[in-house]
Amino acid sequence: MFNTVSVIGLGYIGLPTAAVFASRKKRVIGVDVNDEAVQIINRGEIHIVEPELDMLVHAAVKEGYLRATTRPEPADAFLIAVPTPFTEGHKPDLAYIEQACKSIAPVLAKGNLIVLESTSPVGTTERVAGWLAALRPDLSFPQQAGEASDIRVAHCPERVLPGRVLRELVENDRVIGGMTNACSHAAERLYRAFVQGECVLTDARTAEMCKLAENSFRDVNIAFANELAAICERLGINPWELIALANRHPRVNILQPGPGVGGHCIAIDPWFIVDAAPEQARIIRQARTVNDERPLQVVSQVEGVLAQWQVQHGQRQAKVAFLGLSYKANIDDVRSSPALTIVNAVAAKYPDVVLAVEPHLAAAPAELHPNAQFVELQEALQRADILVLLVAHKDFQSVQLGNNANQAVLDTCGAWKGIAI
Repeated sequence: MFNTVSVIGLGYIGLPTAAVFASRKKRVIGVDVNDEAVQIINRGEIHIVEPELDMLVHAAVKEGYLRATTRPEPADAFLIAVPTPFTEGHKPDLAYIEQACKSIAPVLAKGNLIVLESTSPVGTTERVAGWLAALRPDLSFPQQAGEASDIRVAHCPERVLPGRVLRELVENDRVIGGMTNACSHAAERLYRAFVQGECVLTDARTAEMCKLAENSFRDVNIAFANELAAICERLGINPWELIALANRHPRVNILQPGPGVGGHCIAIDPWFIVDAAPEQARIIRQARTVNDERPLQVVSQVEGVLAQWQVQHGQRQAKVAFLGLSYKANIDDVRSSPALTIVNAVAAKYPDVVLAVEPHLAAAPAELHPNAQFVELQEALQRADILVLLVAHKDFQSVQLGNNANQAVLDTCGAWKGIAI
């Protein structure tokens, strides 16, 4: 039985997962190196934006089922949900996972289950088992003892959508890959505490590749839409109208283009495949290149609008309001955000020009260029000569366009109908 669950990493995936386990009356010990986040959680509050998570965490802490700490403690199961970024040259960086293993190794006991939830390159779960075996030679691991191992090790990647995490954690199917059958079944028993979707069992390497394949599929399809938009811009065609017409074909479903791809998954995970099989992953690599180039194309568009505005209005420098800094709509996450890349590039080149708006943040993110002024939406609308929509937040859907005849508009995500990028 898994009565006590430890979640290592209390970010956008770890904290909701911990809260959901706690809502099922599991004793949950959340572990994070960020002492401020730990204190916030122990007050029954949250440090990220996710609908309904605040209520779930508050109830879990108040009822005594969720507690956060900076140091791991003994538990029946350990879930590792830490970041997996890449280094220079798009090489996977497993330092956070390795550090998580080092932190939990002293408190492991026979019968424990270790689940790697972090999206990882193929073979990472085996490396986790190897690191832990070296740290705890008194315990046996699947690569040593097979089905009879003291410690079970599995991989179960998350596949949730920010803004719907709590619902999708419960309703979505889960792919569970154990290093042995016993590991897979142990992990399945753990997740059955809250998962209503199907738990599909496989081996660890296949589970790792499954998550990478899912995000690479999405990246390739987004790249097609973004490349199509760039072609339309070159040929003077409205890409939104074109895509709407093409999607009337019964077997065509082109995605909507945007200013690029960001976040902690789609912008990163395909590189893990490219790194593992560089000669074979040709389409996946090219999709990453297309999507990484998209913010630079938008910067060029903004510069074109700035130049046109000055021709029409003389020497006064225009004010440009960029609406949205997060990597996708209706969340506060700015990790690898193409919107932030665009804003910073323009701010670096044009001092005293940029107004930046992000309704999901109370203050400017640390990554925002110092030349950019962080303002509220209404102030931006009043002061801006040029509006650039970068993120289709609900807050921006009701913006009234056309009130200022001299105000230019650039829509990079198609949320304002009839305004072509």
